[in-house]
Amino acid sequence: MIFGRVKPLDAILATAESKSLHRTLGWFQLMLFGIGCVIGGGIFVLTAVGAQKAGPGLMLAFAIAGAICIVAALCYAEIAAMIPVAGSAYTYSYTTLGETVAWTVGWALILEYAVAASAVSVSWSGYFSGTILNQFLGIHLPAWASAGPLALGGAPGGLVNLPAVFIALLMTWLLMVGTSESAKVNAILVGIKVIALTVFSALTLPKIDAANYSPFLPAGVFGGIGSGVGAVGAAATIFFAYVGFDAVSTAAEETKNPQRNVPIGLIGSLLICTVFYIVVSAGAIGAIGGQPIMSAIAGVPLEAGSPELARQCALPQYHEALVCSNEALAHVLRVIGFGPIGNVLGIAANVALPSVILILLFGQTRIFFVMSRDGLLPAVLSRVHPKWKTPHVVTMMTGVAVAIAAAFLPVGQLADWANAGTLYAFMMVAINVMMLRKSQPNAKRSFRTPALWFVGPATIVGCIFLFVNLPWQAMLVFFLWGAIGLGVYFAYGKGASHLGRGIVETPEGAIEPPVPGAH
Repeated sequence: MIFGRVKPLDAILATAESKSLHRTLGWFQLMLFGIGCVIGGGIFVLTAVGAQKAGPGLMLAFAIAGAICIVAALCYAEIAAMIPVAGSAYTYSYTTLGETVAWTVGWALILEYAVAASAVSVSWSGYFSGTILNQFLGIHLPAWASAGPLALGGAPGGLVNLPAVFIALLMTWLLMVGTSESAKVNAILVGIKVIALTVFSALTLPKIDAANYSPFLPAGVFGGIGSGVGAVGAAATIFFAYVGFDAVSTAAEETKNPQRNVPIGLIGSLLICTVFYIVVSAGAIGAIGGQPIMSAIAGVPLEAGSPELARQCALPQYHEALVCSNEALAHVLRVIGFGPIGNVLGIAANVALPSVILILLFGQTRIFFVMSRDGLLPAVLSRVHPKWKTPHVVTMMTGVAVAIAAAFLPVGQLADWANAGTLYAFMMVAINVMMLRKSQPNAKRSFRTPALWFVGPATIVGCIFLFVNLPWQAMLVFFLWGAIGLGVYFAYGKGASHLGRGIVETPEGAIEPPVPGAH
């Protein structure tokens, strides 16, 4: 026991063992699965945000974020294969570090998933407004209805992002009534995203002008702790473009020869995505330029999503600037003369991004659900609808919160907030893996992280490194959110905890505490 009560690992492992899955996946299937999970909303929109932070150094930022993801993925793979149960990093921490730390991890995951869903909703809104409404229907939403008050590149006067609210609430409703994606539909959406990025690269690379890469690092490598700029600051933001690889880790239990195939699938998919991202950013910046708009006073890039950047982007000379676009990749293709194909790419984003929102909402509600089932949150949150068979109460609450955040905040700021929670969770996973090696050396592990003496600390250092290079506002939000969470835990969760009351989950079911005086 480290911090509070610990869930008995033996019972969890016994439950996992009783539900062992058939091993059918090879390294190639894992790699394709990983590419599909990783490529999402980040690359379609954060290209503009990253360029505003680092300019052409965005390519270096993708490499930095990808390297940290690789070591984190190897840690995730061992513990996901060892404890293949619901709850992700929250459950892992409950068995190793204790209830209090587990609560902080679960609370951080709630921040990660919910805010990430808001970020992708805003991403979808940019492509929907720019492609579907403007290009095809000739409809131009008024400024007050198409962007939040601090939306990147939006004209001053934005009040609420109505398309983002619409898609967030639509996906919430679908999740509440139990609509789920089939494997075939998901495969089609993955194919659409990969084909769109491939076509984009093929069209932009021949248009590259080397002059657009100079200066390569206009804000330097390190912008300074809390500044959120420079190549490292951009890496901390576009880390969002890699979120999803943990889904590959959870497939370790279904993988043939996992000790060989899991690292190949994980590292292979992340390397391919990293190369993909670097090529896409090279094509976008090389074709039309991607220098950040600098502050005339401080000589550093204006903050992405700030009112001042919005005012600058409204000026005629920045009409075609990459950093001012809400639909970055489609915008690049239109500028270089491939307008119709840019519109098709915009349609691809409109079709594919809602599935990402749905997955993120699903993940967030299930973390809430597991914490409620453990007694740390009110039981009403784990109530299942009698007809839909889904946790409708927590899904509805989550969807409304996601829609509100999407209505008023810019995508870059939302991505930074989501990354803060993600980086904390990934760091805790690495700590859990190392502690379980010491405390449970003989537990069954279908995959063991190679060179854990290096990979574990590298993950911890890498996550802290990116965290302190987020904008100070994102760090402040994370700590404020954490403080609120601890207040909720000590006011409610600690006393209501099933584990604290002696209710322990076992393979046979829950063991209730004995009734005082009973024999």
